[in-house]
Amino acid sequence: MSDEKLPERFRPSPESMICFDLYATHHAVGQVYQPLLAELGLTYPQYLVLVTLWTGDGMTVGALGGRLNLESSTLTPLVKRLEKNGLLRRERDKADERKVRVHLTETGREMETRASHIPGCIAEAFGLPMPELKNLHDILLRVRESLKASVEAD
Repeated sequence: MSDEKLPERFRPSPESMICFDLYATHHAVGQVYQPLLAELGLTYPQYLVLVTLWTGDGMTVGALGGRLNLESSTLTPLVKRLEKNGLLRRERDKADERKVRVHLTETGREMETRASHIPGCIAEAFGLPMPELKNLHDILLRVRESLKASVEAD
């Protein structure tokens, strides 16, 4: 933490707040993703579920929620919608029936090819060279971990 202190009677404006920067950036990123995902009939959270399964098909709902930082009450409707749309299927774990595994269907696997242009479009929209994007990613990860630790410490 920096030794610099805020002035005693600091009155913030949205433009001076990092949290506003993150909020406004989140909104702007969503606006870039929206038309790209609309072409595929996906929402951003659904896309995240698919991206996660493309890196490791057959994970449990719990593991999927852990990777995406989503509670079961949020994740279950997403998974059900993707199943209804034919992109994945759920099945009980054969070794432990309390667990549900999520598997991509053939259509879900094919969606990866249909969505392969999205990361490049997003990177281009950020307008930063790749080393700066990597640095930004690393900084945001550290900030997120610090914030989570701060909440857990309370």
